[in-house]
Amino acid sequence: MTGRTWGGTTLTDRKAARRAQLIEAGIDLLGAEAGPAISVRAVCRHAKLTERYFYESFADRDEVVLAVYEHVGQAARQALIDAVEASSPEPEQRARAAVTAFVELIIDDPRQGRVLLLAPLSDPALSSRGVELLPAFAALVRGQLPPGSAEVDRDMTAIGLVGALANLFIAYLGGLLEVSREHLIDHCVRLLTRA
Repeated sequence: MTGRTWGGTTLTDRKAARRAQLIEAGIDLLGAEAGPAISVRAVCRHAKLTERYFYESFADRDEVVLAVYEHVGQAARQALIDAVEASSPEPEQRARAAVTAFVELIIDDPRQGRVLLLAPLSDPALSSRGVELLPAFAALVRGQLPPGSAEVDRDMTAIGLVGALANLFIAYLGGLLEVSREHLIDHCVRLLTRA
């Protein structure tokens, strides 16, 4: 029955579109400036969908919270990969491309920044997820470090850099760091290139 069309779209396509609406509503709510205020009802109301449609995609509130977080995390990871692949091989240019892409994602759209960096600090459903994403981001940084040092030192440097950068972005998003976007990017690039 999923192959039948209604209004020119299949049931599978309609389900995917509703799920995308719920994810987008979740980004708005989990990434709200006032802090996360996400419930099944709030997501449905924000997405303008009934709970019936919520439950065709998600079992409960925690599942949608995790899906939103993973969606934003994957977007951030892909933005970094794409930026590095499209940049010149020169280390400073690669670092600048990666930092700029990350800033465009999480600072220019602060909802996504708050989902990725602030929500895990306050939402119990995400308390361990930030730690689980760390290896993926550390691996991206590690892959850009110059060879020559011991593997364990490269690992520690990459993990340390990801932690330092995350804390800079958390402070910026939380209003504790008042610098221009350009100053933030330049500082992050210096951190990466001096590693």
